Amino acid sequence: MKTLKPFEIVAALDTYVVGQHNAKRAVAVALRNRWRRQQVPAELRDEIAPKNIILIGPTGVGKTEIARRLSILTDSPFHKVEASKFTEVGYVGRDVESMVRELLEQTITLDKAREQAAVQDKARQLAEERMLDLLLPKAGPAPPARPAEPGDPQIELVSSGPAEAPSTREKLRGLLRQGKLDNRYVDVETADRNVPMVEVFSNAGLEELGINFKDMLGGLFPKGVKRRRLKVPEAMGVLAQEEAQQLVDVDKIVKQAIEKVEQAGIIFIDEIDKIVAKGASHGPDVSREGVQRDLLPVVEGCTVTTKYGPVKTDHVLFIASGAFHTVKPSDLIPELQGRFPIRVELNALGRDEFLRILTEPKNALLLQYTELLKTEGVELVFQPEAVREVARLAEEVNARTENIGARRLHTLMERLLEEVLFDAPDVSDRRVVIDTVTVERRLKDIAGDEDLSRYIL
Repeated sequence: MKTLKPFEIVAALDTYVVGQHNAKRAVAVALRNRWRRQQVPAELRDEIAPKNIILIGPTGVGKTEIARRLSILTDSPFHKVEASKFTEVGYVGRDVESMVRELLEQTITLDKAREQAAVQDKARQLAEERMLDLLLPKAGPAPPARPAEPGDPQIELVSSGPAEAPSTREKLRGLLRQGKLDNRYVDVETADRNVPMVEVFSNAGLEELGINFKDMLGGLFPKGVKRRRLKVPEAMGVLAQEEAQQLVDVDKIVKQAIEKVEQAGIIFIDEIDKIVAKGASHGPDVSREGVQRDLLPVVEGCTVTTKYGPVKTDHVLFIASGAFHTVKPSDLIPELQGRFPIRVELNALGRDEFLRILTEPKNALLLQYTELLKTEGVELVFQPEAVREVARLAEEVNARTENIGARRLHTLMERLLEEVLFDAPDVSDRRVVIDTVTVERRLKDIAGDEDLSRYIL
C-alpha cells in the first residue's frame, strides 16, 4: 500500500474499468488515507476513522468492479453483500454482523491456502518419506537374545541389514521419483473429516455458529481415521496435503487475518437504496429502516463476536452503492448518512463507453471470445465497423428497455456469436470474420422489435 500513490491506483483501475474517473479518485484517496493513518502518532491513529463512500449510479456502470479491483490491487480482504438480503434482527433474514464474520472466514481461508502453498516443497518431502515407509515397511523387532551361559564360545555377530536398508530405500526413492511406481496401490490412513458434530445456532441466522461443541470438547472426541487404497500419485497428493496442513500454524494465521480485516478490510454493500424507506411507516418499510439501524453500529465501529475471536470494525472501509432511482441518499437515516461522507455519482454508459469496454480493458469482451474460440483452433476476427454497430445497438436497447449498463454487451455478444460458438468444433473454415452484415443479420430484427428484445436481449 505504501508504494501505491493515488494516481497509480487510478491508472491501475483504468486497465479494467472504463471511465468513472471521479469514483476512481475517491477510492484511491480513501485507500491512500489508510497508509497515511499508519504513519501518524499512535495516540492519534485510532481516532482517524475511514471515510466511507457511497457510489451512486445505475446498474452495470462499474461500481462493484471498481471496489473488487481495488481489493485485488492492494491484496485487501474484500467481501460483497447485498443490503436487500438483510432484514431487522429478530425478524427474518440475516444478521448484518454476518458480513464481518464472512469477511474474516474468507480471509482465513485465503491466507491458509497461501501458507500451505508456501510450504508445499517441505510437505512433499515429508510425504515422500511417508510413502517410502508404506512401500518399504520397516523390519519388525528382533527376537530377544538368549542369555549367555558359561562355556558358550564368544562369537561377534555382524549384521549386514542396516547397511543394506538405506541402499534399498534410496533405490525405491529413485523409482518413485521416476514414476515407475505410479501403477502400484498403497493403503493410506487419513483423518476422517466427516465426524458427527453437535452445533448450536445463534438466533442471528443459521449461517452463524453460536457454539461448536466439537471445537470446545475436541480432546474428548476420538479422532476418526479413514483407510483408503489409492494409486501412488494420488496417495502422494493426499499425504502432501496432510503434511502441509500440519506445517501451517493456524493460530498465527487467524491472528494475522483478524488484524488484516481490522486494518485493511473492505466491505462492499450493494443495493443500499433498497433498504431506504419511501416515506411510509408501515409494512416492509419499517423493516428497511430497521436494517439501516442495524447497519449503523457496524459501520460506525463496534466489536463483532466471531468463533475466532472479537473483530473490531472501527477501521474497516465500507463502500456502499445503489441506483437511487426512486429515493435519494438523503432519505437514509441521518445517523447512517453521517457515516458515508463521500458520495460519488457514476455516469451512465453510452455508445463511446461501450466501444471502449469491448476493446480496451485487459479483460475486454472481444479478447475473451477470441481466446475462447482459439482453444477450438478457430480464429475470430472482428471488423471495427461491426464492433461500433454492437456498441450502437447496446445503447439503443438500453434506452428503449431497462438500462442495465455494460451487462447489455454480454447478452448481445452471446446472441451474436451463438452460431459460431455452437459450430466451432466442427466448422471447416477455421477463420471467422464478424462484419456489419453478420451483426445486422443476427441482431437487427431482435433489437428493432421492442417486445422481442425485452425477452431475448
